[in-house]
Amino acid sequence: MAGSNIFYAQSGGVTAVINASACGVIETARETPKMGKVFVGKNGILGALNEELIDTSLEPKRNISGLRHTPSGAFGSCRFKLKSPEENPREYQRILEVFKAHGIGYFFYNGGGDSQDTANKVAAYSTRMGYPVQCIGIPKTVDNDLPFTDTCPGFGSVAKYVAISTLEAGLDVASMAASSTKVFVLEVMGRHAGWIAAASALAATQKSDPPHLVILPEVPFDQTRFLKRVAATVAREDYCVIVASEGAQTADGRFLAESGGVDAFGHAQLGGVAPMLVDLIKNQLGFKCHWAVSDYLQRAARHVASKVDVDQAYAVGASAVRLAASGKSGVMVTLERSQGRGYRWRTGSVALSKVANVEKKMPKKFITRDGWGITEAGLAYLRPLVRGEDYPPYDQGIPRYVRLKNNLCPKKLPPFEGK
Repeated sequence: MAGSNIFYAQSGGVTAVINASACGVIETARETPKMGKVFVGKNGILGALNEELIDTSLEPKRNISGLRHTPSGAFGSCRFKLKSPEENPREYQRILEVFKAHGIGYFFYNGGGDSQDTANKVAAYSTRMGYPVQCIGIPKTVDNDLPFTDTCPGFGSVAKYVAISTLEAGLDVASMAASSTKVFVLEVMGRHAGWIAAASALAATQKSDPPHLVILPEVPFDQTRFLKRVAATVAREDYCVIVASEGAQTADGRFLAESGGVDAFGHAQLGGVAPMLVDLIKNQLGFKCHWAVSDYLQRAARHVASKVDVDQAYAVGASAVRLAASGKSGVMVTLERSQGRGYRWRTGSVALSKVANVEKKMPKKFITRDGWGITEAGLAYLRPLVRGEDYPPYDQGIPRYVRLKNNLCPKKLPPFEGK
């Protein structure tokens, strides 16, 4: 019989609202009689392998509630993908040893597709080994590419940041275009799915407004068409603002900005599409250009977070606890958009086996026929996700975020030697 304690971990790239999900888990677990302590893995799943468990019961209530308005990963995250139990059974054995030693019967993994795959593998392995751990996936990814959920916590706030940045940078470029910069390129995240770049289209209130071109991974990049469109835009508007996904690629699937390296999950490392496009425009068209990469700024910008995103992030954390308390396992929490007028949503769930390692790309109906813009259907999907403000507390003009004590539990097992 598995214990009543919870192991929660954050995985992959962090967001402006992932800590709100942690807050939802911890606060809801504290109010649920059948749940024991919430232990958090220091640096994600590595915390389980290294038996570095943060005891959240030692954190005061005000610190836990402060997680709701604090960006990044308060407990540390990681890019570490477990191999299959057949490839490396020692990792799974170790996780179960740690869970047993600390009375853990629930595993909540807060992350993207690779994380849902890990949660699914742990669920199956623990059942096979006779120590069934209830595993619940909590969705998180700024890329918005998890299937079976209307949106992913973290995306709405990035979408808002990118839309606002596009609006403000566009005003800047327009004001200087007569004698200075003609073209501005903003590079945003998005490896295979262009959701973040698409969100920049929310900045426009009329047809001539930026962004004038949105470059998506779903639309093969054609250099000749691109240059022609940039030149025509400058001729018409006197300037051009471009928002490009880092995963922009050619018709043969080659990334425009692939560095040649890979990350811990085996994905090609990207970055540098903006300067590449600027060089192309300068060399071929002769325009003065500027570029920027939003990089970590876009996913850490809690000061302009979407209230809808914050509320949904908290809700999926709380829902994970309720699902586990009701006996569910091997599922990921989902967000479901209700049909009808107005924007309403609720939480649901889907089997982890359906989610793991599946990417949700932009549907064709969200992309204009020319491939450079977002349709009204796409904008209608995006608009509700950036609504509302949820400002953190400020002190002398600067946001004040929570810093936890992160006290570790005493270790009960020998060091892990299986890595």
